Amino acid sequence: MNRQEHWNQIYETKGTQDVSWYQRRPDMSLALIAASGVSKDAGIIDVGGGASTLVDVLLADGYTHLAVLDWSGVALSHSRTRLGARASFVEWFEADVTSFTPPHRFGLWHDRAVFHFLTAADDRRRYIATLQRTLQPGGAVIISTFALDGPPKCSGLDVMRYDEQSILAELGPEFELREVRRETHMTPWQSEQRFIYFRFQWLRCR
Repeated sequence: MNRQEHWNQIYETKGTQDVSWYQRRPDMSLALIAASGVSKDAGIIDVGGGASTLVDVLLADGYTHLAVLDWSGVALSHSRTRLGARASFVEWFEADVTSFTPPHRFGLWHDRAVFHFLTAADDRRRYIATLQRTLQPGGAVIISTFALDGPPKCSGLDVMRYDEQSILAELGPEFELREVRRETHMTPWQSEQRFIYFRFQWLRCR
């Protein structure tokens, strides 16, 4: 089973509020987006944001040029249905992040929990290549992964866990780490998961 089939099966067999990563409101992501200082019209792409409510809140807060990228078309369909007419104000990309080619660049890249699923070094390199061709030079990056004391698996898949040193080693010197925050996420069945959030600035100039 490939990645797309795996995630489509997850969203076909479970409700959007019954997956471990469900958040009613993504407060940590919203706080970091605000801290980045990105303008409301700079463009934000939510990577792996299939059924997340982040895009709902950003629309309500007046952000424009929003996009959601996910492996799962089923997850994206859930979000489009939830948003109704407002879905037309969002770009929807059903694609593998490691091979995605964006139609234009964005001012902020947000990924709550995709990068930690990339256990192969080649996939991580291709993810970073996608990031570099998607982000505007000087843009902001928010990546969240399981922390070192987080779970070693999620949705039946192995994951990578990160701290400041290991994430910097992956992204390289072009990305300046501006902020780190930690979160204990409570799953719908009241199990704790330790996350770590990293906010970067891409130092590449035009």
